[in-house]
Amino acid sequence: MATRRTDGVPVETVYVISVAAELAGVHPQTLRIYERRGLINPGRTSGGNRRYSEADIARLKRVAELAAEGMNLEGIRHVMQLEDEIAQLRALVVQLQEQLTGRTSTEVLRGELVPLRQAVAVFRERPSIFNKDRY
Repeated sequence: MATRRTDGVPVETVYVISVAAELAGVHPQTLRIYERRGLINPGRTSGGNRRYSEADIARLKRVAELAAEGMNLEGIRHVMQLEDEIAQLRALVVQLQEQLTGRTSTEVLRGELVPLRQAVAVFRERPSIFNKDRY
């Protein structure tokens, strides 16, 4: 079995082209066309034979859905590229939220950030903008 890395994650590629085509409901030649058009990028064995993963099969099914809606291959490639970009951006947002949450809680523990309620309780001073003699 061949293994390839996608976004740093190992992916088992286990299906030969005929099995992948059957699972995706397309002809094996269609898979070759999809690969040439950049819609799919199967793993390869050391001998150069294509091997498809579960993720590849899911992607092929998505291509079939879009084609059934009447979209041409270039449109499908563009839509799938945008869907991939959205997935990457969503993952980045989650990562940044986790970093922000972790940083904020650490800073609060170190006293770098003080919540407003605590700031009023800690300083117990009336802000100068409320002083009557200020005007």
